[in-house]
Amino acid sequence: MNTTQLECFLTVANFLNFSRAAEVLRITQPAVSHQINTLENELGVKLFHRTSKSVRLTQSGYLFTQYADEILRLSGLSKERVRAAQEIHSVRLGVGCRNFVDQRLMIPALQQLSQEEPSLLPLLRMTPFDSLENLLEEGDIQVLISHKKTSLKKVTYRELCRRPVVCVCSPSHPLAALEQVSVQQLRQAGRIAICRPPIFSPELFDSQNQVISGLGAERILFCDNLEILYTMVEAGLAFAVVSGPPGEAEGPRLRYLPMPEFAPLSFGAFYLPGERTPVLRRFLTLLEESLQHPSNP
Repeated sequence: MNTTQLECFLTVANFLNFSRAAEVLRITQPAVSHQINTLENELGVKLFHRTSKSVRLTQSGYLFTQYADEILRLSGLSKERVRAAQEIHSVRLGVGCRNFVDQRLMIPALQQLSQEEPSLLPLLRMTPFDSLENLLEEGDIQVLISHKKTSLKKVTYRELCRRPVVCVCSPSHPLAALEQVSVQQLRQAGRIAICRPPIFSPELFDSQNQVISGLGAERILFCDNLEILYTMVEAGLAFAVVSGPPGEAEGPRLRYLPMPEFAPLSFGAFYLPGERTPVLRRFLTLLEESLQHPSNP
């Protein structure tokens, strides 16, 4: 269904005359008839009773007039709004990431950048990592924020910080009394909540796998996303192995326990060579500052 079909239908419905409709629309009568026929075929109903002497709407035709008019109205409104949006100057910044934890790390940088650049239009995408690579190559996003991934060959990587591998648990969990934990201690500490790649980076997934190696299925809670994982952790049903935000202060609902066996993970930005616009450069600078020198609440 297209707007040409709808315009032809409404014009014929208004005049009940194909010749007059063709004159108003400035197309040939056969063209009007063709549009009506294709519309009727698509809808599977007859919209007009047609004889050699008269044209009148069918019951289905009467019913469809209100829908056709509304569709055309919405089509015109959407075109006007799109044109208006194009006329407004905005600075677009497309940013992709794996999960909501990585996304929230960008808040201070985005706040500062929006103050410096009032016309900033940030577009945040959160999808599986392989999809984000495609978005980066296709130009839908300008930068990808994630742990370092050596398999990405076409892009430039800039390290912004190092994020420690930590065990996260609720304050009520038995692990919360410890200052730091080992893999062996976690293997004896009850249930662990885990996420699969691409929600977890391969590097973090390797650390997680060292903990769950040899554990029975009853000890492992498989989570579809980080929101579910953190819900399980905050409820005290499990602990998890995650990459901790640098310098994050502990809150009343979570305890972050260092895991010295694992080296901190490189965390940074991926972008295509030659794509570093001024707003992207400034965003990366602000993000690096906020990650390396986080403000404590």
